[in-house]
Amino acid sequence: MKIYHLNCGTLCPICERLINGTGSYRKAGKLVCHCLLIESHDKLVLVDTGLGIKDVQQPHHRLGRMFTHLFRPKLDLNETAYYQIKKLGFSPQDVTDIFPTHLDLDHVGGLADFPHATIHVYHQELLTALNPSFKDQLRYRELQFSHQPKWQRYHTPHHDWFGLPAFNCSEQLGFELNMVPLVGHTLGHVGIAVKQDKQWLLHCGDAYFHRSQIGEHNTMPKALELFEKQAQSDKNKRLATLQRLKQLRHLHPEIQMFCAHDVVEFEQFT
Repeated sequence: MKIYHLNCGTLCPICERLINGTGSYRKAGKLVCHCLLIESHDKLVLVDTGLGIKDVQQPHHRLGRMFTHLFRPKLDLNETAYYQIKKLGFSPQDVTDIFPTHLDLDHVGGLADFPHATIHVYHQELLTALNPSFKDQLRYRELQFSHQPKWQRYHTPHHDWFGLPAFNCSEQLGFELNMVPLVGHTLGHVGIAVKQDKQWLLHCGDAYFHRSQIGEHNTMPKALELFEKQAQSDKNKRLATLQRLKQLRHLHPEIQMFCAHDVVEFEQFT
């Protein structure tokens, strides 16, 4: 098994200093959409998809003008998971399964590029995404689900992963993978834990946004902090999740954690 780290959508919001914590107040910041491509012996599996082909081609229609105005996505077809998979020498048709951390527009825009794949999702997340409130319509985009994805829903976690409840998907995949509920940012948000050799990777999605949040000293940039608070579905659950991640990192250094948008974390893997 081999794991590839892909940036499937560069975002360039204003003010590098307030987004990334360093640099200029005048230059644009940089965020990534950190996705995983898992090459198994008989299949390809994606963790998150970032922005898809149709998002790049019709950004205002698919993503909404608020998102495109605030986050200013680069909109490069070559960054889509579909084109990166082809560049790596694989066939996009070999993607059999996709594990989104949640169904926000910048995490699942590429679902339509793999219409044959099974989408594994926490039931509460899918329920909210398919029946969004007025506010949630900004994050859950109906057009991104219009191709009628093949959903596989997960209801109650029965597996224990390092003390956290989880859904164990290892048997059906042929390698070790767990969906770990990390709720708060959204009500059905999960982390995706994948074992490679003796080490675990934990894709934390948007359970945090800046690497310092799970460290000893939180130096999260102010604009990023503001967005995180505005986007949270449940503050208390988000903070409880963050505390669990900090404890997990302290107790189990063999687990490599990363979030979806931190460019420094992404560059450590590439």
